[in-house]
This record gives sequence, structure tokens and C-alpha cells, in this order.
Amino acid sequence: MIIVFGSLNVDFVFSVSDLARPGETVLANALDVLPGGKGGNQALTAAKAGADVCMIGAVGSDGNGDTAIGGLRNADVNLDYVKRVPIPTGTAAIMVDQKGENSIAVFPGANALASADQAPDALLQESKTLIIQMEVPGHEIAGLIHRVATHDVTTILNFAPAEALELNALKAIDCLIVNQSEFAAVQSLLNLESSDPDEGALAHVASSLNASIVVTLGAQGVIAFHKKEVLRIAALKVDAIDTVGAGDAFVGAFAAMLDSGQTFESALRYGSVAGALACTKKGAQSAAPDLKALEAAISNLG
Repeated sequence: MIIVFGSLNVDFVFSVSDLARPGETVLANALDVLPGGKGGNQALTAAKAGADVCMIGAVGSDGNGDTAIGGLRNADVNLDYVKRVPIPTGTAAIMVDQKGENSIAVFPGANALASADQAPDALLQESKTLIIQMEVPGHEIAGLIHRVATHDVTTILNFAPAEALELNALKAIDCLIVNQSEFAAVQSLLNLESSDPDEGALAHVASSLNASIVVTLGAQGVIAFHKKEVLRIAALKVDAIDTVGAGDAFVGAFAAMLDSGQTFESALRYGSVAGALACTKKGAQSAAPDLKALEAAISNLG
């Protein structure tokens, strides 16, 4: 079973011709209101990829709370440990241009009250995998990482967005997933010289953390360092219309495959395919591919 500790949002997605520049107002040609949040997105993708998933987080008592968890409920994600709090549900305002690029502003709302103690020890004992992102309080993230260290649980941290995190917690994870800018932030936290994520840089960070490192490179695919081996995975070629949630789709599918017993390299391949397929539809959770779609596309990966 996979536990996801993270954010639950409602995404207001504005379709625009071009992203607004500073001081500029642009008119949207469409608006979609969709469930989102990195935690919710990753939990949904993992569930659609075949994993048994339990979500831990917080939503408000407002109407947006039902929207934020509606997709997860439909995907049979366990919501018993999602709490309702008396502040607004987390919200994201997302602009997506005609090229599929996006600009995002997030109001944490109820996510600021998500806490590690929502996960009882009995639940941790039942689980094989923990997925965490950085859209809930850092001290709660650190607390849960330290708690699962006493259990046989693989901890996957998606360091997005790159925020301050207790160094001892960062060094207690099993796998770190970042994009290129987040990789630079990790290097800074470790007082390492900033450099592109090549073989040497990945090996240095992996050694410093004693963890596997995965760096997503968009259309260039993925590079990873696992058990002293560099792995490079190509990106599936697609016609992208919306890149929102692509990184979350990667994390969810990757974790689901690891949890099912696939090799690290195989899990990377499924994650890469999931991230690409998520770009072919609008939204984050609405674009998350299921296991059938992943299996159909995996043979097309270079």
C-alpha cells in the first residue's frame, strides 16, 4: 500500500493565448475548475496505475473541499485520514497557454493544517511506500519522515516546490525526485557546488543523501542515479497541449510500479510514459493515465 501525505487543492485553470507578463492582463478563452494539489494528483495517478492508495491531508469545510477529493473518491483512494478544517480549501490559479506551458499561483489554505499525526502507526506498519511533496508544512513532513524511518517503508520525496526542509529529514529518505531547478536547490541545501544534473553531480548528491536521485528533464526524459548506476530514460513523444500535472503523473506512476515490485528502471519507464501522456489532456487529475494506457504506450518509449 502507498501512503500519500500532501496537498489537496481545487485548480482554476485559465486557457489563454499567451501567459501574462508582469503588469499585463490577459483574457482567458476558457475556465475549468478541477481537483488538484500535488498530493492529490500523485495519489490519483498511483491509484489509476493499480496501487492501493491512502491519502493523508486536509481540506476546508467549504464546497471546494468536496471538489478537491472527488476524483480520489472515484478512484477508490482511501480518504479516511483526510481531515476537514475550518479554513478554505487550498486553491491554485493556473494559466495555460496555447503551447501547453503554464504559470501557477497556489494558496495553501487547509493544507497548512495537514499534520503527520493523522497517520497512525498501524497504518505505517501496513504500508510499503510513502510519497511526500512540499506543499504541506515542512516540520510535519520532517516528522513523518522520521516516523517511517522506524518502519519498513520506502520514502519517496518529490522536492516540489523547493522549500526549506530539515537536513536530517532529507537525509532519511530513500528516493528524491526533482526537476532541474529543484536539483539546484538541493545542491544548495547540501552546500554543494551548483551544476547541471550529469553523472558526477547526481552521484555526489546521492552520496550526500545516501538515497536514489531522479531528475525529470521534460522532453529530454529522465536521468537517475540508483545503487551506483546512472539510468537514462527517454521521453515518450507526444503532442503536448497542457503540461499541468505532468511531474505529478510521473511520481504517481513511478511509485505505483515500485510498490508493485517492478525494478527501479522499469518504474522510471512507466513514470516517464505517465508524465508524457498527462500532457495530452487538459488538467492534472483529469489527464492522469490509467494502467491500461500506460501498458499500451510503454512499448513506444525509446
